[in-house]
Amino acid sequence: MESSGRREFAAEVSWDLPSLAPGATALLDVTVNGARAGDLAQASLVSSTRFIELDAAVWSNNTVRVMARNISAATFDLAAVTLSVGVVKRRVP
Repeated sequence: MESSGRREFAAEVSWDLPSLAPGATALLDVTVNGARAGDLAQASLVSSTRFIELDAAVWSNNTVRVMARNISAATFDLAAVTLSVGVVKRRVP
């Protein structure tokens, strides 16, 4: 258990996604100090991106891997955007 009692951790980075064809994905590893395997992670882009689906998972200690997938029928090439990543500590019984 965290001795500091902190339950939530967050980070923001700039992400210049590559051009994504329909169904294509891109990966980015983000440092989130305090994240550990089994914690819950989520990600969001500060942009209008309803056709880009994001998935996030704690990949290793202090690292969250974010996957962006183009779920539309068109190719997208977004400008650099801010990516927000949040981690919530898993509850220990």
